[in-house]
Amino acid sequence: MKNSSTIIENQLHIVLFEPEIPPNTGNIARLCACTGCSLHLIHPLGFSINDKHLKRAGLDYWHHLDIHEYDNWSEFKSVVPVMDRCFGLSTKAVESIWNVQFQAGDMIVFGPESRGLPEYIRNEISLLKVPMLQHDSLRSLNLSSACSIVTYEALRQLNCA
Repeated sequence: MKNSSTIIENQLHIVLFEPEIPPNTGNIARLCACTGCSLHLIHPLGFSINDKHLKRAGLDYWHHLDIHEYDNWSEFKSVVPVMDRCFGLSTKAVESIWNVQFQAGDMIVFGPESRGLPEYIRNEISLLKVPMLQHDSLRSLNLSSACSIVTYEALRQLNCA
């Protein structure tokens, strides 16, 4: 399902780096279809794109998606028009999503559920976090929940929500 079409610069782009859990990716695909955001999947994926759990979570929204797939981070970077508008979500970030002014064409990158974005990617892009209570036993939000929060904040700022 590789889509090699040109990246549209006037919309929001949701990027999943090596996602592992089919229902999360399916929910995010559904979010993208319902909001007009592009979905970018960077391989390897922790599941088959035809996985029944992935399809069930995305229901019949797949034909509404502007979806792009990449073999790896290097291939993704070679296609992205402006890397300085690429924001990675990380629990290690200092800057909150409430303190950034999102722009049309921004790329919002989410890492795999079990380990987050690797250090080499965190060093290449601006990092943001979703504010949450600080407690040792509270590690992070679910990937699709965090993605929804950030997507709607960006769309609110862009007057699209």
